[in-house]
Amino acid sequence: MTSVQPALSVQGLSKQFGALAVTRSVDLELVPGARVGLIGPNGAGKTTLINLLSGVLRPDAGRIQLAGVAVERLRPEQRVRCGLARTHQINTLLAESCARDNVALAVAERQGLAWRAFFHRRRWARCCEEAQGRLEEIGLGSAGERPVRELAYGQQRLLEIAIAMALEPRVLLLDEPAAGVPSGEVSVIHAALGRLPREVAILLIEHDMDLVFRFASEIVVLVQGSVLSRGTPEQTRANPRVRAAYLGTRA
Repeated sequence: MTSVQPALSVQGLSKQFGALAVTRSVDLELVPGARVGLIGPNGAGKTTLINLLSGVLRPDAGRIQLAGVAVERLRPEQRVRCGLARTHQINTLLAESCARDNVALAVAERQGLAWRAFFHRRRWARCCEEAQGRLEEIGLGSAGERPVRELAYGQQRLLEIAIAMALEPRVLLLDEPAAGVPSGEVSVIHAALGRLPREVAILLIEHDMDLVFRFASEIVVLVQGSVLSRGTPEQTRANPRVRAAYLGTRA
C-alpha cells in the first residue's frame, strides 16, 4: 500500500514575541484534497500560524514542508512558487482596476511575467482570458469588467479566492473569507468553496462556525498557540474540552 505524500506537513512549529509564546510546537498535516478548518478563540494564534506557513513570519523552531520540500527559510513569493497561496482577513485588491485585471495579474505573476505582461498585448490577452475563466469558476463571471470598488464585499472576498487559485496552488490558506460579509451572502462563499478543485488542500480559518462545520471534513482547534484537538466535525462538537475552551453554546 502506497502512502500519500502530504501537500503540507508542519512539525514542532514554534514562535515567540519576546516572552510571549504565540505558537507552541504545532504539528499539522494536510493531504492533497484535505478540507481542514482551523478554529479557536481570539488570541489563539490562528493568524500567526498562517503567517508562519506563508512566510510572513519566520519560526523560532520547527519545520514546514510543501510536497516534501522544506520551505521554512523561504520568502513568501518563493513559497508561492512551491505551491502555497493564501487570502487575507483584509483584502489587498486593486480597487480601481476591474475584477478580471486583478486576477490576470496573478496569472502573469505565476507565469513569471508580472507587470511586464502589460507590454506584451498577446500575452496580456491570454492572461485576461484565463482570468475570466477563473472568475466564472468562482461564480463572478459577469463581474469581470466591473471595477473592484463597485463589487459587493462578498464578491470582493470571492475575487480574492479567484486570485489565489490563479496561482495554481497545491495548498490554499483561507484567512476568514467570510469576515465582514453580510449573513445573507455567506452561503455564496460556501457554494464557491465547494466548487474549488478537489485536489487542492485547503486550510480554512473562520469565526463563522456554520461555514466551518459545513465545509471541513476535519477541524483543528487552536488554544493559546497549541493544538487542543483535531477530529471530524462531529468529534469536535462532542469534545467537552473544545466546548469549554471555545464552542460553549455555539455548537
